[in-house]
Amino acid sequence: MDKFETLTGIAAPMPMVNVDTDMIIPKQFLKTIKRSGLGVNLFDEMRYDREGNEIEDFVLNQSQYRKAEILVAGDNFGCGSSREHAPWAIKDFGIRCVIAPSFADIFYNNCFKNGILPIALPQEQVDVLMKDAEKGENARQTIDLEAQTVTTSDGEVFSFEVDPFKKHCLMNGLDDIGLTMEKADSIASFEAKASAERPWV
Repeated sequence: MDKFETLTGIAAPMPMVNVDTDMIIPKQFLKTIKRSGLGVNLFDEMRYDREGNEIEDFVLNQSQYRKAEILVAGDNFGCGSSREHAPWAIKDFGIRCVIAPSFADIFYNNCFKNGILPIALPQEQVDVLMKDAEKGENARQTIDLEAQTVTTSDGEVFSFEVDPFKKHCLMNGLDDIGLTMEKADSIASFEAKASAERPWV
């Protein structure tokens, strides 16, 4: 998993509330078990019409937001079913940070396991970031995970809270497998000892 330390990038404004996981990645794309390749179908039913053509006024289809790395969203982002494909699609598109007033718990936790930083901020601060994002590709925001700050293109700084363990994992690029592999020597030692003591197992 990629490390997350600091990020300066284009922020896309998406002021919709209750964006659920079916909106993020519709059910017909859940057949894959690969984490890559889903970015093209992120927000599929909002990005494309029935013929597969881009809907011009959808934010991520607009030229200034096609390379967005930050998404500023509305309240209760990621609600609905607990599909891990949702953060897979977000990450594969290129978004590394989602900022909203609140998140659904399962989606929030899945983000950390997939290299995405979800930041919950008070509504009034999200409103400032949303307005800043509406300026387009020249208004780049900066996320500093170590300092736990979000900085607008105008230099206004907001602090955010994050669980220390989740912060450690994200900054060091550790998913569940990575955490286990940190203990590889201890696991190998235990298995060797167990094999010598119980060769019949």
